Amino acid sequence: MSGPDVDKAAIAAAARLLEEGSLVALPTETVYGLGADAENPAAVARIYAAKGRPMDHPVIVHIAPGADLDHWATDIPHEARALADAFWPGPLTMILKRAAHIPDAVSGGQDTVGIRCPSHPVAIALLQAFKGGKGGVAAPSANKFGNVSPTTAQHVRDEFGADGTVAAILDGGQSQVGIESTIVDLSRLSTHGPVLLRPGHISADAIAAVIDSMPAAPDVAAPRASGTLESHYAPHTPVAMQDGDELLATLGKLQAAGRKVALIHYSAFPQAHAEVRLPSSPEGFAHALYAALRAMDQAGSDVILVEAPPRGGEWLGVNDRLRRAAHGSSGIVHGLLNHDAPT
Repeated sequence: MSGPDVDKAAIAAAARLLEEGSLVALPTETVYGLGADAENPAAVARIYAAKGRPMDHPVIVHIAPGADLDHWATDIPHEARALADAFWPGPLTMILKRAAHIPDAVSGGQDTVGIRCPSHPVAIALLQAFKGGKGGVAAPSANKFGNVSPTTAQHVRDEFGADGTVAAILDGGQSQVGIESTIVDLSRLSTHGPVLLRPGHISADAIAAVIDSMPAAPDVAAPRASGTLESHYAPHTPVAMQDGDELLATLGKLQAAGRKVALIHYSAFPQAHAEVRLPSSPEGFAHALYAALRAMDQAGSDVILVEAPPRGGEWLGVNDRLRRAAHGSSGIVHGLLNHDAPT
């Protein structure tokens, strides 16, 4: 699936680096990933070391279109094949029982594995070149663990460019979707049915339309999965999310108290110290969200105020990411209003 944005020489060089056990950052339609050979435990360990990622936090294996799912998983239900037919290549990750020969380095020691086939032409070209299209690339987001995910090659350079950990960064432009893939657990269908572990661009309703079963909310026994910790996707500047009227009042109070506010919004608001206005559609908002968080994190503000998106189902993925970004910052506005501003 080569195209004008696919540099064949760069793809071939990146595939060789992966085969040698090096790390390669690659664009996907969701976010940029930090990739390694999924069947090389030492290479996968380099991802964890580079990101500062807990070893029990699994990564997602990316495979080429048409790759053999049975190589990676066992006891594959017909629902998984139906979802792959419907949504691959695309932003859906399925949790399945891991095949015995697949190293548990990619699954955080669990007996399951997360698999998806990305739709970005550069990612597809790399996956087709790597091991003749038969390999898998373990690729969590290409950022330090817990930070805002990268949606451009420059974001990856900002995270890893100086330390030499990443052997190559493939530039595929800005990620189209902008938030991480939907993750659905299909490893316990007989006892729990499908379970939505992480919302994303592909909704629970869309999944249910294919398999005639609505995914349930995560339960305590659900497999661990990427990007599901309470605090995640967070900039260094504290984040507070409020509905429009409350946000307007908070903005005024913080400005009166001499606080610098970075504002992310989609409605009309008074000017702040720094601000970015995002599209009011869920797709447009998601596409621009991480770049906005990164930009506002560089604005030298005391807090990033975010206008809470609508609560509808199509906004579930965006609201999930913002809730995790703001986790642990619940008292930040009160604290800024009740302590003297620095002189």
